[in-house]
Amino acid sequence: MSFKALGKNFWLFVVGRFVSRFGWAVQDVAIPLYVLDKTHSGSMMAIFVLAEMLPFAILPLAGVISDRYNRKNMMVAFDLGRGAILISVVALGFLSVMQLLWITIILAFMGAFFSAATNAMFPELVPESELERANSMASTFNIVAMLIGPAFGGLLYGVGGIMLPVLINGLSFFGSGIFEIAIKYKAKIKKITKASEMIKDLKDGLRFLKNSKYLVTLIGFAVFLNALGQPFASVLLPYSIREVLKFSSMQFGLLESAFMGGAIAGNLLIAFRVVKNSGRYLFRSLDIAGIMLLILIWLISPFAAFHGNVAFIILMGISIVWGSSEAFLNVPINTKIQKAVPNEYRGRVLSIFVVLVNSLAPVGLVIVGPLLDSFPAWSVGLSMIIIMAIFVFYYWLKHREELTQYEPSSTED
Repeated sequence: MSFKALGKNFWLFVVGRFVSRFGWAVQDVAIPLYVLDKTHSGSMMAIFVLAEMLPFAILPLAGVISDRYNRKNMMVAFDLGRGAILISVVALGFLSVMQLLWITIILAFMGAFFSAATNAMFPELVPESELERANSMASTFNIVAMLIGPAFGGLLYGVGGIMLPVLINGLSFFGSGIFEIAIKYKAKIKKITKASEMIKDLKDGLRFLKNSKYLVTLIGFAVFLNALGQPFASVLLPYSIREVLKFSSMQFGLLESAFMGGAIAGNLLIAFRVVKNSGRYLFRSLDIAGIMLLILIWLISPFAAFHGNVAFIILMGISIVWGSSEAFLNVPINTKIQKAVPNEYRGRVLSIFVVLVNSLAPVGLVIVGPLLDSFPAWSVGLSMIIIMAIFVFYYWLKHREELTQYEPSSTED
């Protein structure tokens, strides 16, 4: 693999994003600790989670703006702006729980515009032939930041309270902005002159999406996989590890690290070995993930013969393989959608995609939680796997060509 093939702009972008994601991960683990230490309230913790979710409502609007204005300038401005806010917060001592809640809301809305600009800009930074490799490398850097950031966040919070993590996050936004300033980028700007243009642009994006059967297939596949997969990973898996298998918090953390390590390995495998059209392995990776989940269900069922350390070792292996298979799902779907959307529509269409993918996940979360209070975890998990298997089989039967091979150019309607 030639790193030069991805270009200087790509590496400036990826390193900048790594710096800011690392800083955010540091603060993201410190905030819950601080809120719980100060309030001892699960409700307040939930309010902070909801505050971070608020920007989903304005992502399509942010996408429209990113299609009309210079995406690089937006990216730099929102990174430097968030850095300035956080450093000011530390300097002025605005570190009470309620003050941090308002800061979280402001940063979340700024992050929505930043994400819309960066997601739309990313495919412009590399040759289309290198886009799949670029996605896998960018994902690897993001996962590494998410892997090491929380450990530093917990350490810094223990040493200096909430001030140090917030300061580090503020400095990381400035560091990211410096890398982004060096990116060479030419934008075709068509500024918005009246509000009706924004509504028209949003309608045009929705119409483009609706008229593309290819994109509807890809997005539908991603929406329902996330609706089923997120409750499994976010609710059922932690519940099974802590409440059924009775593993310690340290063991839980090690299992999460194993999953992240597997995801890094999968992304590097795509970048260095598979290189192009990793989508041909999509259904194989889903089969492998399904087998891993079935083994997990067996481990937490009353039929399992393994407990304690043996079960933990098996789960470590499951986490690594499951994480690796996730890369062969996420990278090809993201790459196919990026290639299929013309540059002038990319901001709004990708933002709509993010909103749609996350739209059904809360429904699954709300359903799975009460089910775990009424039924054994293994039976709930097995039911979810059966539903996922039916869903995957349908897409394999009806749409496997689009999902594994066919990639229209971004000029195709």
